[in-house]
Amino acid sequence: MPLHRLTDIVMGVPNVARTAQYYAEFGLTPTVAPPDTVTTAAHHGFATVDGGEQLRVVYSPRRRLVELGIGVDDSDDLDRVVSALAALDIPMDRTPGTVTAVDPGTEVLVRVGIAPRYSQTPGAAVACNGPGATPRLQERAPGILRQEPVRPRKLGHVVLGSTDQEASQRFFQQGIGFKISDTVPGLASFMRCSTDHHNVLVQQAPVPFLHHTSWQVDDVDEIGRGATAMLEADPGRHTWGLGRHFIGSNFFWYLKDPAGNFSEYYSDIDCIVDDALWKPGVWEGAKSLYAWGPPPPPSFLAPEDLAGLMTGAHSPGAQ
Repeated sequence: MPLHRLTDIVMGVPNVARTAQYYAEFGLTPTVAPPDTVTTAAHHGFATVDGGEQLRVVYSPRRRLVELGIGVDDSDDLDRVVSALAALDIPMDRTPGTVTAVDPGTEVLVRVGIAPRYSQTPGAAVACNGPGATPRLQERAPGILRQEPVRPRKLGHVVLGSTDQEASQRFFQQGIGFKISDTVPGLASFMRCSTDHHNVLVQQAPVPFLHHTSWQVDDVDEIGRGATAMLEADPGRHTWGLGRHFIGSNFFWYLKDPAGNFSEYYSDIDCIVDDALWKPGVWEGAKSLYAWGPPPPPSFLAPEDLAGLMTGAHSPGAQ
């Protein structure tokens, strides 16, 4: 697959310092920009264990995803993106190492660039006892003995609101080169640029906005430990979880940052390494949301600040 991962995102929020503190508590590692880095605005950078700096938090009058980075192997891959975007009559900029273009529906600047592939060291195998099989004897489960803070391994996916879902779908699928893993009719398709089941989902919305970002951890114990620590600091952060999605199969727990964006800890997502062996499905009803767990709250399906975002998006001087 010419595309191989999400490299990084730039998140715009009105309350940079508070939002940055949230992601530090979430488990991302603060980074310091090199002294010669020139930026247009103050920002806070954060790294994952395996992905390097994958999040920058910058000022924006309303919460939104400002930039989305996607990795490819070489300049031939960039040439293919240029040709595909040109066929859709989408303006772009090309440098030796990047192609950038804006999806009008989400207003996100998508930056496709040459980047190294992930090199992830697997965690230690965990022995699990069950009926008729007790590989763990005379010792407690490792998950309950962990004391170190939870650290996300990588950025997994983003979910975006678009004022033109069909156009955004064409942009990412036909223009950038994402592939479809599963579809929910009338809502969105789960699209991938890596071997993960999905990396981007775009849904119809009255205003462009960032619904959530998703961050990989080692296992369901890390999801529970991470969420528990976040809720001990502020119970109001809870949104939805613990549960398991049907589409993608991953365990999940969603929290809400101070700007109103949801952030997800996830583990055990479906992996697609051979397109010929994966058959995209069409799912509706509860299966489009989850396999088990508490039902999603109304605020997850329709964020409470959407009306305010719409007002901000259409006010004079809004970007």
